[in-house]
Amino acid sequence: MKITELGIVFVLIFFPCFYMLTLHTDDAQKANLLATRYQKALQTAVMDAGAVMHQNEKPHAEAAYDSAKFVRADKELALSTFTQTMALNMGIQDDMRAIQHMFDYIPAIVVLDYDGYYIFAKENEMTGDMQQSFRQVWSPKRPYTYTDSDGNSINFTLDRYVYAYDAGTGKWIEGFQQELAGSSTIGLLQDSTVFEQVRRTRIVTRVQDELAEVINRHNEFARKNGVSYVFTMPLISQEDWYNSINDIGFIAFMQGIASGDQKINNFAIGGSRLVKRTAVVGGLDPATGIKYHYPANCNPGFRAQEVFTTARQAAAQGYFEYNCSAQFSLLSEKTEPVLK
Repeated sequence: MKITELGIVFVLIFFPCFYMLTLHTDDAQKANLLATRYQKALQTAVMDAGAVMHQNEKPHAEAAYDSAKFVRADKELALSTFTQTMALNMGIQDDMRAIQHMFDYIPAIVVLDYDGYYIFAKENEMTGDMQQSFRQVWSPKRPYTYTDSDGNSINFTLDRYVYAYDAGTGKWIEGFQQELAGSSTIGLLQDSTVFEQVRRTRIVTRVQDELAEVINRHNEFARKNGVSYVFTMPLISQEDWYNSINDIGFIAFMQGIASGDQKINNFAIGGSRLVKRTAVVGGLDPATGIKYHYPANCNPGFRAQEVFTTARQAAAQGYFEYNCSAQFSLLSEKTEPVLK
């Protein structure tokens, strides 16, 4: 057989293989791009949701908080923001049915609040029909509870503040762990290191266990709606979990969306912390009768009259800005030792 004939045979045999391999590679690249797009959409939506959750429990007293984590998570605003961002990034912002269908692949959303958590998931709805109906709803707030063998009960928070039942005294107590250590008979409150380990582990375990149940129940809904994917609790590292409970946060899971011959199985975590501001004091200079505003950590000796959260609010009430840096500079000049 001539070389040209061998070449023709080689092309006829291997060209279909090369062609199929090229198609498969092209499909894999498209699937990878699609998966990346979904992941970025989920991450962006969760970050946006986390950013709007720092609504303060008492906005007028923001500067007086003992803890930067003591805020109220606005779960409804967070969910609305998450939905809008996801819809925009997926190009379905004007299609309500598509948005509803999108949540078929979001088995659970978790909002971590200061003293408990909520889970947004599909639950059975009592409609009176023979067929089961499912509706996506928020769970009641679940506290971060812990009980020990002595009958003590502790509700943890995202910091060291606790609400506890002291079985030794038969009383409910609350406060920071280090403050209660000397006055409580609860053993866990006596050791700061052990307390912190138990607190973190208990919060993560509580959320993990309920998430696993919720995602497993989502499979019942999926089967009834023709979704063949089996939803499972994704593997999240302990480091990610511990980072997620540092502040109030928003966690969302996306699973089962087709991407080539693979299925999307991703999660994203977004956090939010209240940034405490220094209070702005409105005071009266007794020497001149002029009203000034200045930071609470500045002490010019004026008679305090009002407290504001921003300098803009103080200025709107007729207070002039007082130059505290000039005061500190003058004080340092007066107190500088004179060398003879």
